[in-house]
Amino acid sequence: MERLFIRFATLTAKVAGKPWTFILCLAVVLTWAVTGPLFGFSETWQLVINTGTTIVTFLMVFLIQNTQNRDGAAMQAKLDELIFAVNKADERFIGIEHLTERELDLILEEVEKRGQEVHAGLPARPIRGRGAGRAQEPLASHPAKPGETLASKSR
Repeated sequence: MERLFIRFATLTAKVAGKPWTFILCLAVVLTWAVTGPLFGFSETWQLVINTGTTIVTFLMVFLIQNTQNRDGAAMQAKLDELIFAVNKADERFIGIEHLTERELDLILEEVEKRGQEVHAGLPARPIRGRGAGRAQEPLASHPAKPGETLASKSR
């Protein structure tokens, strides 16, 4: 069931993002608007577009959110792997998507300050906080335990 929903959500998100889908929706709205005088701009005429757009919007929110959640999780996993693989990278960045907005803002401030210093010709420095240690052996040599994450394994 989950795989079927994922395929449906992914296909729906792809179709919804196509120019022809927008043109089709625009044509439906224009057709509805043009038929207004024909139906005397009645309440039923208005109810048709209101109900149709509400239903489509309601369902699309869940389908597109599912696709974005999976894309975001895949992106985070890829970024975490790149951080882990680069020797000079600060592995404290692995898993930071789970921090609070305030914690992320503080990290962003530090990273931007470091970037400005590098652009000014100063040597790169680590961000504030305790030093990050590098894992001594590749993760592949240590099978994952149930419930263990990449972030918890690399620390």
